[in-house]
Amino acid sequence: MKNSQRWIKGWITLLVAVVVLAGCGGNSTSDNKGSTTESKKLTIANAADIESFDPHNNNNTASEAVLVNMFDYLLKNDSEQKKVPVLATSWEQVDETTWRFHLREGVTFHNGDPFTADDVKFTIERVAKDSTLKQNSYYRNITEVKVVDEHTADIVTDGPDPLLLNRLSKMGAGILPAKYIEENGIESFLKQPVGTGPYQFSQWVKDDRVELIKNDHYFTGQPKWDQVVFRVIPEASTRVSELLAGEINIVSGIPSTDIERIEANGSKHIVKAPIQRVLQLILRQSEGSITADPKVREAIDLAIDKQGIVDSIAGGAGIVTRTSVTPGNFGADPSLYKQSLYDLEQSKEILKEAGYSEKDLELNISVSGQYKEHAEVVAAMLDKAGFKANLDVLDSSAFSEKYSSKSFKEIFIIGIGNSLFDASNNYQRYLFEEAKGETDYNNPEVEKLLQQALINMDPASRELEYQQVQQILANERPAVYLFQMEGIYGTDSRVNFQPRSDEMLFVEDIAPVNE
Repeated sequence: MKNSQRWIKGWITLLVAVVVLAGCGGNSTSDNKGSTTESKKLTIANAADIESFDPHNNNNTASEAVLVNMFDYLLKNDSEQKKVPVLATSWEQVDETTWRFHLREGVTFHNGDPFTADDVKFTIERVAKDSTLKQNSYYRNITEVKVVDEHTADIVTDGPDPLLLNRLSKMGAGILPAKYIEENGIESFLKQPVGTGPYQFSQWVKDDRVELIKNDHYFTGQPKWDQVVFRVIPEASTRVSELLAGEINIVSGIPSTDIERIEANGSKHIVKAPIQRVLQLILRQSEGSITADPKVREAIDLAIDKQGIVDSIAGGAGIVTRTSVTPGNFGADPSLYKQSLYDLEQSKEILKEAGYSEKDLELNISVSGQYKEHAEVVAAMLDKAGFKANLDVLDSSAFSEKYSSKSFKEIFIIGIGNSLFDASNNYQRYLFEEAKGETDYNNPEVEKLLQQALINMDPASRELEYQQVQQILANERPAVYLFQMEGIYGTDSRVNFQPRSDEMLFVEDIAPVNE
């Protein structure tokens, strides 16, 4: 009996010890040699979610900033916007319509499939030929991808293309696994996405979070982080609170009113950088719309105190502009940068001379929640000029759906970046076919200039074409540009983070700090 009691007590003692040890494990993991290491987890909070895991069918910077960690490009822009090799080790122009890419050997997708020229052909031809994909307009000039051998591919365009390397280093050029998609279908891929990037899919809770884990077989070696979580927190105040509570390492879109509070916390920091994004109003010119009248569009422009918005909402972190092609992008027109035409009395006079009364001047303005405060100030300014501005504030998913379906009414407010670093990225939407249903903008002179610039291999004359377009658009106002934004991020002391002008969040560029 005594032996039985000792035996039972021994097992109880062992079980208690196991439970205690398990509870002390925290975020630790064991390596192959049996030693224990601290698990490295990075958490980043953004205002908006990704649209999907299809790099060809996303159309916002928030998506690209996440997906660049899962889907590699053939080449990419480094932090100084110089082209560097990724899945292609080198490239050269064969003739005016053909570029040859030499591919990296020994690369595998997250499911173990080898990366070959067949994947390049499948990927690029898919985005170039499927007009339903949101990135199609950037790639449809590509007619064919020729597989030269297993690790060499030729990309052929329908004419000279001064932008091919820029296109291949932005969203839409993320390389997909041909075999996996052909065998399982695109829907299965979207549920269990597979790329070649340093991080691979773990979980997506829509409008809440994207979770990634490290790719142990990445071709450059072990990634810096074991797990990466991209939290979706639309409310800026909530993002800041979670940063201060230690739940998040990096927060984007910090309001100017919270900078002092964050800097007062010894373990938290503010990091700023100029970004490509320009906040703007895009105005519908469809027949029957009040904003089809150029006088109304001019009055809207003059009614908005852009510098006032920068000072009051952005805390001075912005530069007013009458163009969306800011310095650092090819084709920029300096004469329109740092310019504003604010004149409230002139705005009122224009409307009066055009014969409008208050009952005629109702405007519907849609905006994503992340720009709610900016939109409220814009609406108040328009009201002062005699408009009646109805504000429709949408969550990021609802805004994205309306944006994709081109179903906004008179005006929508949006911040548009430029990962192409070229004026064509900003003005693609004003080509006749692209403008259909969104703004219905149609100017044959602009159409001609834009089409010419797309194939013009002479940088000097191409730059003049885009500058001429900007002068026309500044006068016709299919968009009213407010200001170039500044990226304001909050970080904690556990990470070393330097923001990029294109707002990409390449996780491998974010280093953990040893505490």
